Order: sequence, then structure tokens, then C-alpha cells
Amino acid sequence: MSAYDEIDMTLLRLLSDKGNLSAGALARRLDMSQPAIWRRVRRLEESGVIKGQRVVLDQKKLGFGVTVFLGVKLSGKKGVPLEDFERAVSAIPEVQTVEHVLGMYDYRLRVVARDIADFERILRRRIMTLPGVGDVEANVLLSEERRIGPL
Repeated sequence: MSAYDEIDMTLLRLLSDKGNLSAGALARRLDMSQPAIWRRVRRLEESGVIKGQRVVLDQKKLGFGVTVFLGVKLSGKKGVPLEDFERAVSAIPEVQTVEHVLGMYDYRLRVVARDIADFERILRRRIMTLPGVGDVEANVLLSEERRIGPL
């Protein structure tokens, strides 16, 4: 059984949906005192359940109109250490996430680009030239809805 009660889970739902809510706003929504909310949030941060807060940027307004998910299979023949690939791919600014996965591919990347021509340039000149890259499969994001998580 989880060490987190119903209030913690509701608090986490509220924070994951709108992380900029003040302790006062959270306290009003949960019908609790502000110090009690602060203690709970601090405990959730200290336990590692809350890993941090971040700002979600509108990629299209910043000029990035294309998001592509890449499945990357490393070539077993070259014997490149995973850490070398991870370090090299993480240095590419357009690569937003690098996930080591189990399945058809070794890695799943989320890549943003200004348009398809820009993505092609990133793919050919930056990703395909990385150490150990074998097969690559691209899936272009058509639309994205609000993330629906376990909370």
C-alpha cells in the first residue's frame, strides 16, 4: 500500500495539472490550512515524488511546428557503449527527450523542428551521424491532447 493518502493524491493531481497554484489556492481547494499544505508539498518533494517544477512552453509559438518521435536501433556491430550514444544525442538541442526502451528499438527520442525540411536536416546531419546509430523509424506527431496520467 502506498504511503500517500487521498489528500496527497489530490494535491499531486492539482499540482500536475496546474503547478503554479499558490499554497493558499491549494489550501482553499482542499479545505486545509496553508501551513498544512506547505508541509505536505515539502514532504512530497523530500520523498522524491515531486521531482521539480517546470514551465511548459508553446513550441508552435516558438517556431517549432513539427514534433517527431524517433525509434533508434543501435548497430550491434559497432559496439558503442550506450552512455556514449546517450551523451551525444542529449547534446542535440532539438532532442527533447531520450528514453531507453525495450522492444523493437533501443531508444525513443522526441525531436522538435521548425518544419519537415528542418527535421530532415537534423536527422541526416545530427542524428544519423551519431556513434552506433543503425535503424531509425520516424513518427510525426499530428496532434497532442492533455497528458492523462495515473493520477
